[in-house]
Amino acid sequence: MEHDQLKEIIQRCAKQDRAAQKELFELLYGKMLGVCMRYTKDRDRAQEVVQEGFIKVFDKLGEFDFEGSFEGWVRRIMVNASIDAIRKRNRQPFTTDEEYVFNEASSYQEHDFDDDLTKIKASYAMEAIQELSPAYQTVFNLYVIENYSHKEIAQILDISEGTSKSNLAKAKQNLREILKKKFVKLDR
Repeated sequence: MEHDQLKEIIQRCAKQDRAAQKELFELLYGKMLGVCMRYTKDRDRAQEVVQEGFIKVFDKLGEFDFEGSFEGWVRRIMVNASIDAIRKRNRQPFTTDEEYVFNEASSYQEHDFDDDLTKIKASYAMEAIQELSPAYQTVFNLYVIENYSHKEIAQILDISEGTSKSNLAKAKQNLREILKKKFVKLDR
């Protein structure tokens, strides 16, 4: 879809045009469902989050300034809606265990993990991510997939940077174990 067409649809949506809202919803639904699936355990819950996210999109549409990517703007709302849903379900899903020690060995293991992850099919990786706890899954998605910094994650989730780093390290550790057991042997 061309930029001018998208802009026209967005402007109509801002005026509460139901046909335009439906068109925008249908245009972005698949991609946004994929975003929400990374944060939820099942498709039904992800669909609920997408619905909630689009309500927020339509409510905040007047705030979009057409300067950046509209899809990126919607994606950020969907990520926040996913995090809100996790918070509602699990009042405190994020651990406060900051005893994980970051050293050269753990950095090396992270590098190996990233190399291994690129060697397997994306569907296997996504299925394994779905098996992580909500806390680990959220931090992993925000850091690895959405490219947030630990400082940003700490602010978004109201946790410390150390907790974010710890949850990421544990998420990667758990993913390695899940993938070893279920999908591929990652040991060399």
